[in-house]
Amino acid sequence: MSNLLKDFEVDAKNPSLEARQRWRSSVSIVKNRARRFRMISNLETLAENDKKRCQIQEKIRVAFYVQKAALQFIDAGARTEYKLTDEVKQAGFYVEADELASMVRNHDTKSLKHSGGAEGIAQKVSVSVAEGVRSSELHIREKIYGANRYAEKPARSFFTFVWEALQDVTLIILMVCAVVSIGVGVATEGFPKGMYDGTGILLSIILVVMVTAISDYRQSLQFRDLDREKKKINIQVTRDGNRQEVSIDDLVVGDVVHLSIGDRVPADGIFISGYNLEIDESSLSGESEPSHVNKEKPFLLSGTKVQNGSAKMLVTTVGMRTEWGKLMETLSEGGEDETPLQVKLNGVATIIGKIGLGFAVLTFVVLCIRFVIDKATSGSITEWSSEDALALLDYFAIAVTIIVVAVPEGLPLAVTLSLAFAMKQLMRDRALVRHLSACETMGSSTCICTDKTGTLTTNHMVVNKVWICENVKERQEETFQLNLSEQVKNLLIQAIFQNTGSEVVKDKEGKTQILGSPTERAILEFGLLLGGDVETQRREHKILKIEPFNSDKKKMSVLTSHSGGSVRAFCKGASEIVLKMCEKVVDSNGESVPLSEEKIAKISEVIEEFASEALRTLCLVYTDLDQAPSGDLPDGGYTLVAVVGIKDPVRPGVREAVQTCQNAGITVRMVTGDNLSTAKAIAKECGILTAGGVAIEGSTFRNMPPHEMRAILPKIQVMARSLPLDKHTLVNNLRKIGEVVAVTGDGTNDAPALHESDIGLAMGIAGTEVAKENADVIIMDDNFATIVNVARWGRAVYINIQKFVQFQLTVNVVALIINFVSACITGSAPLTAVQLLWVNMIMDTLGALALATEPPNEGLMKRQPIGRTASFITRAMWRNIIGQSIYQLIVLGILNFSGKQILNLEGPDSTAVLNTIIFNSFVFCQVNSREIEKINVFKGMFNSWVFVAVMTATVGFQVIIIEFLGAFASTVPLSWQHWLLCIVIGAISMILAVGLKCIPVESNSHHDGYELLPSGPSDSA
Repeated sequence: MSNLLKDFEVDAKNPSLEARQRWRSSVSIVKNRARRFRMISNLETLAENDKKRCQIQEKIRVAFYVQKAALQFIDAGARTEYKLTDEVKQAGFYVEADELASMVRNHDTKSLKHSGGAEGIAQKVSVSVAEGVRSSELHIREKIYGANRYAEKPARSFFTFVWEALQDVTLIILMVCAVVSIGVGVATEGFPKGMYDGTGILLSIILVVMVTAISDYRQSLQFRDLDREKKKINIQVTRDGNRQEVSIDDLVVGDVVHLSIGDRVPADGIFISGYNLEIDESSLSGESEPSHVNKEKPFLLSGTKVQNGSAKMLVTTVGMRTEWGKLMETLSEGGEDETPLQVKLNGVATIIGKIGLGFAVLTFVVLCIRFVIDKATSGSITEWSSEDALALLDYFAIAVTIIVVAVPEGLPLAVTLSLAFAMKQLMRDRALVRHLSACETMGSSTCICTDKTGTLTTNHMVVNKVWICENVKERQEETFQLNLSEQVKNLLIQAIFQNTGSEVVKDKEGKTQILGSPTERAILEFGLLLGGDVETQRREHKILKIEPFNSDKKKMSVLTSHSGGSVRAFCKGASEIVLKMCEKVVDSNGESVPLSEEKIAKISEVIEEFASEALRTLCLVYTDLDQAPSGDLPDGGYTLVAVVGIKDPVRPGVREAVQTCQNAGITVRMVTGDNLSTAKAIAKECGILTAGGVAIEGSTFRNMPPHEMRAILPKIQVMARSLPLDKHTLVNNLRKIGEVVAVTGDGTNDAPALHESDIGLAMGIAGTEVAKENADVIIMDDNFATIVNVARWGRAVYINIQKFVQFQLTVNVVALIINFVSACITGSAPLTAVQLLWVNMIMDTLGALALATEPPNEGLMKRQPIGRTASFITRAMWRNIIGQSIYQLIVLGILNFSGKQILNLEGPDSTAVLNTIIFNSFVFCQVNSREIEKINVFKGMFNSWVFVAVMTATVGFQVIIIEFLGAFASTVPLSWQHWLLCIVIGAISMILAVGLKCIPVESNSHHDGYELLPSGPSDSA
């Protein structure tokens, strides 16, 4: 089978254009192309969108580099004059929306200066830079300047899906056959008898179309909900004088937005104030070099990303007036990238379709030949009547219906259905899947490289211990008894409040809130406990320069000016790194004294002691300078003030979640910026670091020769003091040795590792927008247990599709062979067109709903991951398919050829009764496809309400077809004895399934369907 499917292989992530074109061109037999490829990206549309995108980027590039130069030579008087409309005047504003858009888009600094800079524009849009927009004005601002939303394609209505379902070529042919059948039937047999066959086919087609459309429409609603979730981005703004978080969709012109590293600029705007702001404009202009934004170059464009620094900006243009809005319009078209399973099952459907087409043609030819032979033997070969035409039309309808059943259109669509269902459930469980293939790939993951902070821990940090003036003090509930002199206390408070990336603000209720990273919040809270006041510190000392925390340098520095003109630099960061920058230490009197080797050794012991208690350690230091440096702040000559130990408790349930991964054959590796001792302590507490596992520092790992790195890779369980580059290197090398790697990330610098991994997992709470955009899944609650849940659902999707394929292939084989053999021997097919249409609906839509949406069970996490190159149709599946097919063909064959004698059927309706029994038995035989290896197919059945509902509806409608719709479905009501016989035949197939599962076909599996894991050294050897 794998040789036949070689053209139907694509990578799960970033598949090549050649592979995508190859499998599309290999799909030759499709009943309904519009439906089959609805959820798959259109390569032609994507190419057109890329062209549009390049044109927009080129236009923006021109604006950046040509228009800016040209504007220097344009006289202000020659500029376009924008006349204020009465509507704008009455609303209390003094600038037109188009004027603002043009100014920012064209980087028109002269117009900005003419308007009075950012403050002047703020006055024109009637807003205070300090207070922000008033909530009561939001509606009028949206009305005058527009909403921050982008144009989207209108949602497709239910009737669109009905029309799409009607595009099925075979159904169209059958509709034509049905109309002709009604015409001929009424002419020969009269009304209403002559209408039954044709009307039966039409009603069956209507039923198939409606059920298909309802299923597809519900699926589209699920994807719409997911798309809506993907686009939810929140941003910090000042409104009504308070700092608050709002959705970017709710931004209005005049909003004061706070930007920090990793944020996406949510609208066009003007720089108000900030430090070291660097903007990545590659998504908009294609330029890879970051742009420095400041008072001289103040323009910020929507869709760009903050690469470094922080700032406040004034929103000037929103929504479709921005260039990003026009770009987003092209991004919303083209469809979703196909997943490996979808492609593989398109291949399976194509192969089966070709076989089915062959059988359909053979069946029609055999039936026609037999019909001609019968006419020749009866001497009526020269006499042709309308009854003969009707008989030939019936043969043609049967052949077409065989194609309907034989081409398993539902196979690739079942993958989409299963993934959509899994994504919907995962969204409820706080995981947002951004790419369909990620959910599928996660089921094959063999390794999870996870961050520590916020993922394994609660992210609720507090300063638990502090070393200062050669004493260690521990937190007592909500207080610290430090007993410091006033000079030392002042120095410590300065080191805390001057050197911070967080802010202390008041919320609407007047309560104090600390905004920023968990580490920053913990240190600021410590400062507040000491009696420090942010406003006082900021009034007394002016900040001259900020070097924000950098994951490469692992420190943050700030330069401040003090009264009298003195300049002081503060630094804080990873204790081992910052301690090496120190030459002095603060004594109990607040004096700087030399830092001897003996004192360094003692402080190092304290740091090691803190770290061994799973505390994150930071050093707070300062140095006085004669003058402000023109370049970077100094890397030496500092005075140590304190060492703080920050506690971040391990999340409840993490140890159990890690154990679940290990039982499932998934290796968990912790990658953290903390020092080695802290990392090892947390890893042991979580159950990650086990006997024989290696804990290593990032610097050691990155300096290893390639052969040593490959040798140690499988043993690495903890990487401490790692840089983002180390994480990227680890992921790359793990993939090279065949691992399927999932990696978590939250920072801007994690983007390369998230992009390179098989599954990138970004944190929803702590994660930056840059990290989220490069991820495949967003973990909304930042919880490791949620990651395990994604893996569980990924495995469920894979095995659910396998069950559905087993079900479809069994039905296909039996339906094709029984109709073909019967046609060859008896000259008629036992399963009519209407019956085959009902079987097709069970197969394609109801079967997919029942089998492809089953929730995961705990047993799924007791088996090894599915390998990249594993055969999708396993030996166990072939065993079940072949065994069940043989049983059903034998039973149905005996009934077809000897059923009248065995069941003692007599009378004019004996053939109709027998065909009804065959049809009924055939349907009841399919119930056993729910499991591949499990003996008890009923276990956990009631956990899936969809399965129970579909099974109940199928059985209920089967009874209705048999008992009440005989005129249309060519069936007759059955006696209770015959009903019992059909049920017994179906029940025997379930008993047979138990026997088949006892036949060993996989060397490493057993009867609960899970591969055995090594239980100890003897098993692993």
